[in-house]
Amino acid sequence: MSGLSSDDRPVDATGGEIEQPSATPDPGTAAGGPARAGSDAAPAGAATAADEQSSSERRDQAGEQRDEAGGRRDRVGHRRDEAGERRDEAGDRRDTAGDRRDTAGDVRDDAAGLRDETAQQRDAAGVERDQAGSQRDMLSAQRDVLSAQRDRAGERRDAAAERRDESARGQDSVLGARITAEILERSALSRQAAASDRTRAAQDRSAGADERAMAQHDRGIAHDDRRAGAGERAESGLDRDVAHADRRAGAGERGEAELDRGVAQADRGAGARERGEAELDRETALADRGASAVERAYSSHDALTGAYLRGSGFVELTREIARARRDDQSLVLAFLDVDGLKAVNDAHGHARGDRMLRAVVDTLRAKLRSHDLVIRYGGDEFVCAVAGLSVADAAERLGWVNHALVRLPERASVTVGLAELRAGETAEDLVARADAALYEQRLHTGRGR
Repeated sequence: MSGLSSDDRPVDATGGEIEQPSATPDPGTAAGGPARAGSDAAPAGAATAADEQSSSERRDQAGEQRDEAGGRRDRVGHRRDEAGERRDEAGDRRDTAGDRRDTAGDVRDDAAGLRDETAQQRDAAGVERDQAGSQRDMLSAQRDVLSAQRDRAGERRDAAAERRDESARGQDSVLGARITAEILERSALSRQAAASDRTRAAQDRSAGADERAMAQHDRGIAHDDRRAGAGERAESGLDRDVAHADRRAGAGERGEAELDRGVAQADRGAGARERGEAELDRETALADRGASAVERAYSSHDALTGAYLRGSGFVELTREIARARRDDQSLVLAFLDVDGLKAVNDAHGHARGDRMLRAVVDTLRAKLRSHDLVIRYGGDEFVCAVAGLSVADAAERLGWVNHALVRLPERASVTVGLAELRAGETAEDLVARADAALYEQRLHTGRGR
């Protein structure tokens, strides 16, 4: 174990003497000035460290809660967006259904129009057939009249022939055979003409019967046409009713689609508000964490010098020990005591002592490495952990510290006790050995604490 002391004649790493700091009081400063925390008292902030730590933990918890709230709000906003998209899709489907219904209504209206046209055509055909039947009836009636006339003419001819025959029979004895034969010939001709008239009358009657049959057939077809026309009109009425129902359903679908889109817009607006609230929550959480980090810095570091406080410093020291063992590195602990701090406080005031403490820590940071640990252990006591160096290397670096301190306006110096980490040793054990080394250095130089 090696140590480095600082008494009335501090030495550097090469063993040369260093100019002794002046003990002359500053003009106008009374000896034994008022006591104050910072220079010879416990480190500032030690009494409130627990409260500050609790406050930072509360801020961390608040930040986590706000982050969780932001996450929940984001999820709610996402769900609302999804609901809005689903409602928009439903609105599109309803609009499509409404379009289909309108199209179906148009098709049915067109079909109804075609049916109406067909019915009108059938009605017109029925009217034409009725007119043809009437004409045929008139023609058959005319044929009947003509056949009746022909029948009457044949009957007259027959009657005339009978009269001629009777006259011929009566005159046969008087006029002779010659005249009788002429009369009989004229009578036969009359009978032939009557037979011809009757034949024509029969033909006329047959033609009239045919005309009547055709008229009856035409009237039957006209009746069928009219009945089919009535059916087409009934179908067209049904088509128009269905088309009207389709259009009304389409209007209902469009109304529902509009409602869906309104709700979707409201959902998206609510989702945007949720995201805005989530962003505010996250910003507040970030501010809480920033404040917590500041509070941790104040609760873990000495307010006067910026060195770690004893409690938080021992946590870091334990980590350094674990890291050194894990990486199989050496670790040297330096226990430092600021020389003559009480005398400076008494002779020059605590402000001068405070400047001396700050100068010591600033010089330690300047001469040691940036990752080396500096802890304010007590009022004028500091602990430094130096990893990866031997005791001799650590002593050399701390010699540089004393070289720099005596050249400052505060003209400070430190006495150091060094101890290297041993297997199975705890942080408390290591500090205790370094403290013992410091005590030995004080006894060796003849100066007490």
